Amino acid sequence: MAVTHELPTPADTYESDLERKVRQTELAISMLLRIGVAISILVIIAGTVISFVHHPEYFTSTEAFDTVTGTSASFPTSPRAIFDGLLDLQGRAIVMIGLYLLILTPVMRVGVSIIAFAHERDRAFVVITAFVFLLLVGSLVLGKGAGG
Repeated sequence: MAVTHELPTPADTYESDLERKVRQTELAISMLLRIGVAISILVIIAGTVISFVHHPEYFTSTEAFDTVTGTSASFPTSPRAIFDGLLDLQGRAIVMIGLYLLILTPVMRVGVSIIAFAHERDRAFVVITAFVFLLLVGSLVLGKGAGG
């Protein structure tokens, strides 16, 4: 009995290269999302711990605790206020950085997708994804401008 070995055709090689690139892209995006969420959670937890260390009355006073959790709670929202809060090691400013990281994680995912589609030479998806990216960034900027 003779054993025959078929050589891969260029189409087969192209398909396996494409599948490998797609898989690598999916893994990179998955890792980006996991790392982004993990870092943002750690930063939020650190900010919360620092808030409670600086204000131990949060543990014993409902009124004091409401100043940080109630509807009238104030957190720094402008870049300048957050920066000043970080310099003063304010927990609320650190929590805000964590929240911004959480919000920016999916935006970064779209940015990575643009690079991945460009690497795959998929012009249609580069254009579509770039448009989505611009919409996301524009809504963040405009939302910030309208909100304060």
